[in-house]
Amino acid sequence: MTVTPSHAARPATFPSAEDEVVEICRDLLRIDTSNYGDDSGPGERAAAEHVAALLSEVGLDVDVFESAPGRTSVVTRVEGADRSRPALVVHGHLDVVPARADDWSVDPFAGEERDGMLWGRGAVDMKDMDAMILAVLRRMIRDGRKPARDLVVAFFADEEAGGVQGAQWAVDRRPELFEGATEAVSEVGGYSVDVDGHRAYLLQTAEKGLWWLRLVADGKAGHGSQVNLDNAVTRLAGAVARIGAHRWPLRLTPTVDALLRGVADLTGLPYDPHDPDAVDRLVAALGPAAAFVGATVRHTANPTQLDAGYKANVVPGSASATVDARFLPGHEAEAEAQLRALAGEGVRFETTHRDVALEVPFSGGLVDAMSAALLAEDPGASVLPYTLSGGTDNKSLSRLGITGYGFAPLRLPADLDFAGMFHGVDERVPLDALRFGVRVLDRFLATC
Repeated sequence: MTVTPSHAARPATFPSAEDEVVEICRDLLRIDTSNYGDDSGPGERAAAEHVAALLSEVGLDVDVFESAPGRTSVVTRVEGADRSRPALVVHGHLDVVPARADDWSVDPFAGEERDGMLWGRGAVDMKDMDAMILAVLRRMIRDGRKPARDLVVAFFADEEAGGVQGAQWAVDRRPELFEGATEAVSEVGGYSVDVDGHRAYLLQTAEKGLWWLRLVADGKAGHGSQVNLDNAVTRLAGAVARIGAHRWPLRLTPTVDALLRGVADLTGLPYDPHDPDAVDRLVAALGPAAAFVGATVRHTANPTQLDAGYKANVVPGSASATVDARFLPGHEAEAEAQLRALAGEGVRFETTHRDVALEVPFSGGLVDAMSAALLAEDPGASVLPYTLSGGTDNKSLSRLGITGYGFAPLRLPADLDFAGMFHGVDERVPLDALRFGVRVLDRFLATC
């Protein structure tokens, strides 16, 4: 989009991006966009309208659209200095997982500042990155500067329920919005960890696939006092117990292997990819980030919900359970076969939502630009690749051939349980980390 001359002519009257990012993040945290996965929440419209206003204020043309009432996404395009190059998608999501106020030390939707941190649901997942994107773009345009290449800037709905009504809907119904784009950056990468006293930034180059499924067992309904050898609850309980107790073997993908080799170099610990104990020691050296990384050395499958019966003395004719399965890139078929074997006879699988695993190279111009931007602000640090145990909207964009990375840069205190902030209680982000992220993101967009 063309920047209006009036914005570039008076940059001194506007706040710096480092100052504005805190205000923008606070305002977003105060908008409840809880996603319950069933359209019962408030939706993203209020946040989307706020984001659209911030973009329109600096002269950008904004496309605001809904997949369903209240399920609102925002997309704009920013003209780059070199328009001959493919565009870069810079995206975030506006929804958050629900929060129970009684569990929190603060109101999860108050955007409270305390102890040098901004507290609230979405502070790290991912209204912090949304705010960094907005603050950097607003300052860049007001200064009359252009990013290195065209940007497609998107703020999606529904990521926390798999993106069906957000990024996936946009890819299916509005693919022209991403025309000419070949790469993307988004959440859960570029954050720092302390490795034996050395700061390293984990750049997300892979993410596990997901399969949310219902296990359904059928049986013979009857009176609870009678012998029943075809009990659906018994059959389902066995399947759930076997899946929940299964210890998946080590399966190290190229990204995980590269990360562990990097940690071994920083710590001096031995690395043997075939030794679970050696792998566990290296994962533990990542401190709080071990919760993310430890789930990426193998497949996982966790039973999460059970549903059966309606009265104590009635054997129901069916019973069901929900399982959250996460597969490593390149090994999805292997994991599915194991799950079906564990479930056993008489249990059928119903897919609630399924999406791909991703793995992309830790090399190339975009990776170089991300690494250089981080190291310019933190000389002497290291940058390592890693696999995200969860998923992002990069899954949907991959269907358009867009290569996605996780890059929401934050320099964090060594003892902060960053992984525990995601979907956790008392979610918060340091103000200094937000300001650091703005500086890194500005450098990155100017050189990418």
